[in-house]
This record gives sequence, structure tokens and C-alpha cells, in this order.
Amino acid sequence: MALYEKRILHALLDSYENSLLSRKENKVAVHICFPVTKKTMPEYFDESSLAYEDIHACVREMECKGFVTVQWKKGKEDHILQKILLREENVDIIYRYVGRIPRIKLENNTIKLLADLEEKYKTPTATAFLQYLTARISGGQSVKEYIDLEDKQRIHRLIKAVSAIEANEKTCYIREFSIRLFGDSKEMESLLGVTGKIFRRFGGKEGETDNYSILADYSIYHTPDYVYLKGEGTLYFGENDNTGLELSRLRQGIGVSGEDIGTLRIRSKPTTRKVITIENLTTFFGWAEEDSIIIYLGGYHNTVRRKLLQSIHQHMPTAQYLHFGDIDVGGFEIYEDLCRKTQITFQPYHMGIEELKTYARYAKKLTVNDRKRLDELIEKCTENCEYRDVLDYMKEKGIKLEQECVQR
Repeated sequence: MALYEKRILHALLDSYENSLLSRKENKVAVHICFPVTKKTMPEYFDESSLAYEDIHACVREMECKGFVTVQWKKGKEDHILQKILLREENVDIIYRYVGRIPRIKLENNTIKLLADLEEKYKTPTATAFLQYLTARISGGQSVKEYIDLEDKQRIHRLIKAVSAIEANEKTCYIREFSIRLFGDSKEMESLLGVTGKIFRRFGGKEGETDNYSILADYSIYHTPDYVYLKGEGTLYFGENDNTGLELSRLRQGIGVSGEDIGTLRIRSKPTTRKVITIENLTTFFGWAEEDSIIIYLGGYHNTVRRKLLQSIHQHMPTAQYLHFGDIDVGGFEIYEDLCRKTQITFQPYHMGIEELKTYARYAKKLTVNDRKRLDELIEKCTENCEYRDVLDYMKEKGIKLEQECVQR
């Protein structure tokens, strides 16, 4: 197939598929055409090129095959092309000629595939995503943000991955998970971008920007996951009470891998009154506070950190639980996520108007996107929201503050 012929026919089929004609839903006469302009075919108007004659020969041949009707400017044949119109009655022949499957057929085949996958993969996010795809395709809307209708195998692998992530109960690394699921150590990482997007939209991970952190919430790690602790208390591993490690002896604390967290027990001292979670690592290492257990949260907490916090809360239900993060929308979203998923009543710590005033010289201006997100967060705030006044102050002054600016 000649270059110009392929280009024009595919462009006509694209326009046909984007019109109501392909679904037989048009209520008025519609003609699909390829306008010949400097934008669609610049070489046709290039006087130094021989393309002019080649394009004329090409469209003449397509016209002879019954694929198109040619319109010439001012009706002067073989002078200047104006537009090339699709012969809709021969569209099926054109599809076969260019070796292309009609989109309506691809859509019907995909809807059937999605129904089969919904029967097989029944986890919540996979189900919600499959129903979204089916509704979009049935309504003639695009789903190319997530899937390619022509690649059935990749669609199947994607749904299989989403469902397996949700159902995972075994701590592992991404490549181990990928081999177990696909027999290929790199396949999961090739799907990581789109699976992250799916979990953010359909799996309740709206605020999480890091795809690896989303997997970590299901105990699937890119690298060994560590929880850092410091302050007061005694750590025990396993059931042996003779293996205690005093946290206070370690000035910068200790990192415990995710695999070992399940065997870890923390026993507070009589003087331990606070459990403080800290969002950023730099602040964790620089922060010291008496009568406290301090835990590096690392942005959004995952399953490992959640289990640890719940274990501490079970042992220390009367302690004061505090969260220290950035004074921005993301910081308060992380705080809300922490309270909701651990079911522990944390309080914002050093995340108030006083800090915004004291460290105003370090504050950053809100971006347009910051303001939009701030307005959305203010709308969600209930009447008894303990940090509503902070949000209003941030909006009024147009500022935000990183927690590293706050000094002990």
C-alpha cells in the first residue's frame, strides 16, 4: 500500500469511527472527508517537492477502487485538491484492504472479554475498574487512557495484576510477585504506571502519588521496607522477653525491616506518654522529645506501619497519639488517611497557625493547584474539624510550610 494511500485511508477511518455513522446513530446526513490543507498534508503545497503529482495519482487510484470521491477546488479536475470523501457504502472493503479491524467490532469483543474477566477476578478495585471500562465502551467513549482495545493479552494481564495485588497476603518484592504471577520478573513493573492510576481512581488511593507506595500498602515492595523508631520504650523480637533493646540507647533510633515487624513488640516505660508519627525522614532524625516513641511514617503509611501503630495502640491505649507533617494540603491528607486507616485518634502536631507565623520567612507560596486542592479540602471539612482554622489561614495568606522548617 502506497504511503499516501495508507495515510489518507486510515485518517478517513479514524474520522468514521469517531462519528455516529459507525454506530448507525446519525440523524442527519454526514459525510466523512479528509481536507487537503497545509496542516493535513503540507508536502502537497511545497513547490519544491514532487509530492503534488504522486498525491494526485494516489487519490485517482483510490477513486478508481471505489474507496473515495475526490473534490477539486472550483471544480477544476487535476488542478488543486480540496477534500477527499469516504465512500461509506464501501467502508467494510476498505477495512479489509488496510488490514484493520473496525472499532465497533473491537469494542464488542472487548466488552465480552471484560465480562469474562469480571467473572474471574472479583476483588473490589478490579470489579469497579471493569465496570467502568464496560460502561465507557458501551457508550462509545474512549478508554485508551487505560487499555488498547487491540491488545487482549495486555488487558487480561492488567486485570490479573490489579486483582492479585489486592488479594496479596504474602510480603514480597515486586520482581518476586511478577514471577509468581506472570513468570516474568519485569512484567509487573511494565504495568506499574497504569495499575497505580487504577488504584488511585478506583481503589481509594487518591492522594498517593508514588506507585511503589501503593504496592507497599499490599505488602509488595520495590526495596526492603523499613520502619524507623526512636525515643523511649523497649523492643522485643519474638516471644523471648530476654531480648529487649532499649530505644533510648540509640540516639538516632533503629530501622526494622517490614519482614521483621510482625515479630516486633514494643513495651513502653511508665513515663512514655506520647506516640509521635513524623512524615519526613530528615525531621525524624533531627527530632528529639522526652516521654515519647517517635516513628518515621514516610508519607502515606502502608500495611507494615499500620500494623505496628495498631499494636502500639493496643498496648498503650491511653497515650497521646500525634502526627507531625507538612503544613500543606498533602500533609493534612496524610493525617486524615492515617486516622481513617488505623482507627486511632491522632491529633495534628506542630501543624498550626503558630508555626505558620513563627516560620513565615520559610513559607512557600501556594500554587494554582495548591489553591484548588485547598478549596476541595476545606469543602470536605466538618464543623468540628480541628485544623479548619489552619486551612483558612493558609488560604488567606497564600502560604504553605514544609515540616523541616519547624525547629524543636
